[in-house]
Amino acid sequence: MSSASTATVTSSSTVPPRVVEEKTVQEELSLPILLADRVIKSAQEAESLRQDCSDLAKQVDRLSQMLRSAVRLAVSIPSLYDRPLRRIASDITRNLDRALTLVRKCKKHSGVLRQVFSITTTADFRKVSNLLESSIGDMKWLLSVFESDGGAHLSLPPIASNDPILAWVWSSISAVQMGQVKDRVDAANQLASLARDNDRNKKMIVEEGGILPLLKLLKEGASAEAQIAAATALSNIASDRERVRLIVDALGISMIVGVLGDSQTKVQISVANLVARMAALDDYAQDEFMRLNVTRPLVSLLSSHLDLEIASNNPVKTSIPSLIEMNKKLAYKNIKANYNSDSSSHGGSHSNKEREMETPEMQLKLKVSCAEALWKLSRGSVSNSRKITETKGLLCLAKIVEREKGELQFNCLMTIMEITAVAESNADLRRAAFKTNLPAAKAVLDQLLRVIQEESDPQLQIPAIRSIGCLARTFPARETRIMGPLVSHLGNRNVEVATEAAIALGKFASPENFNCSEHSKAIIEFDGVPPLMKLLRSGDQSQLQGLVLLCYLALNAGNSKALEQARALNALEGTARSVLAQHPELKDLFAKAIHHLTLYQAGAPLNRQSLAP
Repeated sequence: MSSASTATVTSSSTVPPRVVEEKTVQEELSLPILLADRVIKSAQEAESLRQDCSDLAKQVDRLSQMLRSAVRLAVSIPSLYDRPLRRIASDITRNLDRALTLVRKCKKHSGVLRQVFSITTTADFRKVSNLLESSIGDMKWLLSVFESDGGAHLSLPPIASNDPILAWVWSSISAVQMGQVKDRVDAANQLASLARDNDRNKKMIVEEGGILPLLKLLKEGASAEAQIAAATALSNIASDRERVRLIVDALGISMIVGVLGDSQTKVQISVANLVARMAALDDYAQDEFMRLNVTRPLVSLLSSHLDLEIASNNPVKTSIPSLIEMNKKLAYKNIKANYNSDSSSHGGSHSNKEREMETPEMQLKLKVSCAEALWKLSRGSVSNSRKITETKGLLCLAKIVEREKGELQFNCLMTIMEITAVAESNADLRRAAFKTNLPAAKAVLDQLLRVIQEESDPQLQIPAIRSIGCLARTFPARETRIMGPLVSHLGNRNVEVATEAAIALGKFASPENFNCSEHSKAIIEFDGVPPLMKLLRSGDQSQLQGLVLLCYLALNAGNSKALEQARALNALEGTARSVLAQHPELKDLFAKAIHHLTLYQAGAPLNRQSLAP
């Protein structure tokens, strides 16, 4: 019977919760309490080794009293963290089962069998006694945790003697779930520190049920420090897709979005960092953030203190009556804006005076974090990219790229780059957000061109160049204002920048672009061939992208004197075999380009050698 009972306890912990409902704590403790009573009764009925049985019964009686105290505490504490209790109860059940088996052997036996038991049980009593002493130590530690209102515990229970981290995790999660505010903050910071150390600690915190208490601490808003500690711990735990998904499955997204919209600035910074972390690792989390419209508070926070009004080209009336009417409208607009700001569910009680009082450094940190979150949310996501462009997000990003420097400017450029990358493969988004006559699209384009022309940092130049390349299909045939700056970077001393320029220009000159012929001629007119030929002598990737662009130019403007003077035909033929050995998919493109150049270049025989291997 006892072994069957043990099997029941151990197997129940391995059955998925959806299949078998988890036992209550009272039910979990009822079995070891029942076993303890049976051990004591069997010890009283022992015929042999009665002193050993009596000593064992005293240990079991002490353990039984502790188990009953645990039941009383479990009933009285509504938010009980029961993970260590269940684990310790399972161990105690196994130890009491062994004790029951042992004392039952000491009942009346006869003959040889009794002699055998008397020889073998003395050592067994010592072993079981040691096990029971360990169980007593575990319960003593557990009761001290429960009775201390969730304070931190540096002592170790015997069950965790070989793995001290387990005790620290249990103690910390218990404090986060049941402690006073200061204890909860300290415990959340302890979990954050443990999670930062290694993956094993992260896994242990998750397995021991740490995610829900941290989310609850974040949501409750007991103090700003508590929310920051919870958000930091969750960020450190969420270092891979699987653990991010566990936060999502715990309905954490709605809590995170709610806190982001209505918290102190320093809390919003931590929460925005958590959003960025989760969105970067899991596309499902990206979708859930989109569903709950996290881009709205992020864009709102990012655009604070920015004037996003677009100047009108219409002539302004200057008569006295019209000026009076304009002042009335402006006053009404300001009142309405203030009211909306005060009552907004995404700004809440912290969105006005408290945020205005924040230091510029703190406001900058918040914008940096929000921009990074938008960057990670938009990566590869049509839905999030569309959400950002449907607000004044694009205009906000353009203004910041224009006015700011450093990390904030970089994060906004990366956000633009990710949105344009999505738009490149999504015609609806491209048409809706990036028509060149749209004010927001024009503002973004102006800043991308400015960065390309005025900035010298490759970290800024590359995303700006890539963004324009992604939008290549949106530009009319003679958009010379874009072509010149891109062509100028074909000769950039930084090979990565030059390569990025070749890739972007390749998208303009590609046959998939309706205006490829006009764009190709513009590249040549801006004297793009000489730096392109120089790029062909660079590394593998730059050479490959340069050759692709050269092929497009040959297809679209094969009769160009610039291509003939630069010996483009010889360059293609000279590199064809080595390049095609690694990129056989380009064989048709090379063959067509060589054929076109052969047709137009004087003196070039039409029967040039084949590219066939």
